[in-house]
Amino acid sequence: MAGMNLRTQAGLWYLQRISAMALALFVAVHIAIIVYAVQGGLSGAEILARTRGSIGFAAFYGLFVLACAVHVPIGLLRIAEEWLRWRGRSAVVAALAFAVLLAVMGLRAVYGVVA
Repeated sequence: MAGMNLRTQAGLWYLQRISAMALALFVAVHIAIIVYAVQGGLSGAEILARTRGSIGFAAFYGLFVLACAVHVPIGLLRIAEEWLRWRGRSAVVAALAFAVLLAVMGLRAVYGVVA
């Protein structure tokens, strides 16, 4: 990550590793929920009826979205730097913009399922 100081690089490395650990847990629970719903024969309407107003569902999937919004843009920044040779402030701004877009879209989806 040319142009970034070592502390910033280390911080991004740390954030990506922590978010990866969180995502591993979120994905495992998400798959378990899918298996439960499919084996239980729940319809889409029944699933939505169970998620409406659920603070637990909103918190779980909201944190899932935020972990994605941290993890993915850092990885894309690294790919842009290594593969595309896109470095500097514009690459960082693009990664941050993607993080915000990902968070807004994901949280909006969670809201749509819970509200």
